[in-house]
Formats: sequence, structure tokens, C-alpha cells
Amino acid sequence: MRRVGGAILAVLLVVGVLAAIGVGTNWFGLVNQTVAVSGVIGSEKRPFFEDPQVQAIFADNGYEVSIETAGSRQIATEALAEASYDFAFPSSAPAAAKINAEQEVIGTYDPFYSPMVLATFAPIAGLLTEAEVVSQANGVYSFDMSAYLELVKNDTRWTDLPGNTDGSIYPADREILITSTDVRRSNSAAMYLSIVSYVENGGRVVTTAAEEQAVLTILQRIFLDQGFSASSSEGPFNDYLTLGLGKAPIVLAYESQFLDRQIRNDGSIRDDMVLMYPSPTVLSEHTLLSLTPNGDAVGRLLVENPELQRKLAEYGFRVPDRSVFDSVLTEKGVAVPPDVVDTVDTPSYETLERLIVELERLYADAGAPAPDPSAEGDASGDTTTQALHQSSQP
Repeated sequence: MRRVGGAILAVLLVVGVLAAIGVGTNWFGLVNQTVAVSGVIGSEKRPFFEDPQVQAIFADNGYEVSIETAGSRQIATEALAEASYDFAFPSSAPAAAKINAEQEVIGTYDPFYSPMVLATFAPIAGLLTEAEVVSQANGVYSFDMSAYLELVKNDTRWTDLPGNTDGSIYPADREILITSTDVRRSNSAAMYLSIVSYVENGGRVVTTAAEEQAVLTILQRIFLDQGFSASSSEGPFNDYLTLGLGKAPIVLAYESQFLDRQIRNDGSIRDDMVLMYPSPTVLSEHTLLSLTPNGDAVGRLLVENPELQRKLAEYGFRVPDRSVFDSVLTEKGVAVPPDVVDTVDTPSYETLERLIVELERLYADAGAPAPDPSAEGDASGDTTTQALHQSSQP
């Protein structure tokens, strides 16, 4: 009996060892399995989701996350009607509110946000300071949106500015316009619309039909007078980085775009490049709306997992715990940006949609071509961005 018992024990021991090896290598499919989760997101978040380190963190927690990209407007109106997803992750609070009202949403999560900013150059900031549009305190540039709109209304040219009448600083006899994306496609342009409409409406969010009509004239000037506009914010921001002030002296951007480049320290942000904070500005709020329990788990991880929060900060996004954001920038040798307090709310989704539809009509009346339907709005990153960012990480 002792011999039989010993033999049985030996067999059980061998089986246990083999089982342990099998489990560790997933022979039996008992562990290390990941659940597939799909989401539709604003494409400025694509580099983050495609980062191998981010994918590994999700996998360690049992999830394989795949994403498709679309503009916030398309997410709210088309994408969720055409396909099934576990979560939706637009870049716009109005789009998130529309989704929340029309879909069976399990939960909402706000893992990060990014203020809208203006990327420019020191000589341009100096000219606008002399023109009393820009002010500086403690190294932070503030851009007076009301003063800027007065320049636009007066058809002010760069060579009209004090200190540049001879074109010695910026030799371009053209309107002083901020370069934005196409408002018919891009969330960042919709954020710009929100700022301008608020200022033009006497410091109030546009809510009525009469107010919508009253702000259309200035909106037409700031958008249509630009001529061609890219559908993705990566377009004008790349022009800013590579072509200099000759192409676009002032570019609307997400703060995260500028900080992301500084964090990488890849040489694309030069000493003469500066960031200006519009006064007022808008926070681009990124809300994940979970549509299934698995999507809800991803939303919870993005908010609660410290590794994911740090990775978000490494892409220049402001996370809820300011100390995480500040510590990442400090470690990377990047100046910590200020708290942004002069912010305004966006109009409702319905108001934004009506204003954009009216601008679409004005574009058509002017003979402007419709935006490429295959182009993705909301983008502030692409696979090249992800690859460059990844290569800069330790």
C-alpha cells in the first residue's frame, strides 16, 4: 500500500508540475487569456492606445483593446449606428452628452483633458504684445480673444501692426488669422468655434437661434477666410513644426500636442517656439462612455490604473491627479504649464451642430469643396507620432 501510495503521489506530483507549466504557457487556456474589447475613439488618442506598453498593461489586466477612429461629430451621429462597440471615446463634451442621451451607457469616465492653445513664435508673440493682444506673466503668454476678434473685424494685416509696418519682423501683407482645422470635420475647430462664439456673444454661451445668427458673421470670417483647412489637427501642427512662421504664424492646437513633442525631446520644438493660452479658452474633455461591461472595465482601468495614468501624462494629457502630470513633465525636463482658469463651456451639441451646418452652407455658397469624407477629424497624432514617441521612451 505504501508503494502504491508513493507511486500515486509521484504521478500526482508530475501532473502538478506539468499543469503548472501548461498553465504558465497557456496550454490549457485557463489563464493569460485576454478578452477582446473594441472602441471608437477620436484619433488624437490613437498613438496612446497603440503604444505597446499601453497594450501590455491592458493585457496584464485581461483585455485586448482594439480601436477604430472617427471625428467626435461622426462618433455621435454615425459610427455607433453603423457598428457595435464596447465603448465610445470622443474628444468633445457635447458629443459625449449626445451619446449619453441616445445610447444605453453603463458608465462614463474622464481619464484626462487638454486645453486648447495657440502655437506661435517669439517674434509673433512680441508683435502681438505691442498690439496689446498678448500679455505675459511669469513666462506664460495670454492671448486676448476679444482684442484679436477686433483685429479680424477691422481687416487688420500683419503689416498694419506697430513695429511691423515695414514688414521687418513678419513680411506678409495678409489678414491676421489663426490657422485652424476644417470646422466641418474636426473637433479642435469646433472648440475654436465655441471660444469665438462665446466672446462674440458678449461673454455668454450661445443658446438661442437669434444668438446663433448673430455670431455667424465672425465665424464665417475666421473659418472661410483661411482658405483650405486640414481635416486633422496634425496637419497645421506639422506645418508649424516644419515650415515655420512663413506658413502659419499662429496655429490652434491641443496643449498635449506641444507637450508631447517637448516630452519626446526630439528637437521639433525649438527655442523660438512659444505657447499662448487663449483668454478665454476651452478644455477639450475626453469622456469614455462604456456600452458593455467590458468597455466599462477599460474605462475604469484608464481612470484607476496608475501605470495608464502615467502613460497618458507622457503623451502630454492632463490627468486628474495633477501631481502625476507635473512629475512626468519635471522628470522629462519640461516646464510645468499653468493652471488654466479662464475657461468657458461649449454650446450644446444641438447648437454646435446648427452652427456647423450653417457654415457648411456658407462654404458651399463660396464654392469651396466638401471635406474628404475619408479624412479623420480630431487627430493630433498618427502612427508616425506613436512610433516616434515610443522610440523616445526609456
